[in-house]
Amino acid sequence: MLDQAAPSLPDSSDKLSIQDRAYLLLKSMIGEGRLAPGERLFEAQVAKAFGISRSPARHALRQLCEDRLVRESAGRGYEVAGRQRAGSHADATRKAVLNPVKILPAPQWERMYSQLERELCTQMIFASVRIVEERVAEHFGVSRTVVRDVLARMHSVGLIRKDTLGRWVAPRVTPDRTHHLYELRWLLEPQALLQAAPHVPTAYLEAARSTAAEALDGFPREGFDTDIIENDLHVTMLGYCPNEEILHCLARTRMLFVPTRYLFDPVLHIPLGLIEAALREHLHIYDLMLARQPERAAAALYEHLKEADDRWLQRFQGASALKPQTMPAYLTTA
Repeated sequence: MLDQAAPSLPDSSDKLSIQDRAYLLLKSMIGEGRLAPGERLFEAQVAKAFGISRSPARHALRQLCEDRLVRESAGRGYEVAGRQRAGSHADATRKAVLNPVKILPAPQWERMYSQLERELCTQMIFASVRIVEERVAEHFGVSRTVVRDVLARMHSVGLIRKDTLGRWVAPRVTPDRTHHLYELRWLLEPQALLQAAPHVPTAYLEAARSTAAEALDGFPREGFDTDIIENDLHVTMLGYCPNEEILHCLARTRMLFVPTRYLFDPVLHIPLGLIEAALREHLHIYDLMLARQPERAAAALYEHLKEADDRWLQRFQGASALKPQTMPAYLTTA
């Protein structure tokens, strides 16, 4: 890597997502020769250098891979694409050096999304709630257009929906509701896995397994990101299934992923030992896929989802001893 001043993003970058800003920084470093062909990049390395979580770091690296600016390494991580310049003595397996370049905090809508999502999740355990758009806009100091965009994103993962009067509501999360969603998953996900199996690249399975193994190493470790773990197995890997109708149905169940982002919330937490067990189940499924045993992997996935249903029940049992928290002004009982 050339020893040059760190690159900067254009002034308009504050309108971009964190993953897009990480992508642009890395692209700039490659284009200017700061990252040389053959040097290796890792998700954890990018996350630490840019002061971000591993989820946007992974998205940025994958986007670079799609642009053919980097390629997946035969081992782990990514290699900068291109030929070494004549006279270069760079080691093709050398880990790239990334000077710290802190990405500015997320745009207002992203910070707002996280706060609103967490508030909704803690309230939905106790009752159905309605979101009052104008009060949300006033509370967060944003326009109604921004609020509607955030609510549309929440709707896309099944967290909220509109009632008969066209108002946004977050239905109460009950044991019956989560059980029905998990029933849909254990009926469809194993079939999606069987159809996806011939199409999932070995390199992807190895990378996803490595991420789960790293999470287990010293669990719970700093920077543990449940979004990556859940999406690797249940969204990205199953996304290789050619049956779009199955995938469309499964998209409705993703609201089950949301509360797991808040492992240390007093309402939403579940014992960390259960999360560790779930990670080991992920590893087992990847091992079966890598061993070219999709039928056994599908059976393991079925059992994993059955166990996940039980883990959700423990979340309800833990919350039952708590009192409902006071609702912010922008939420009311539906």
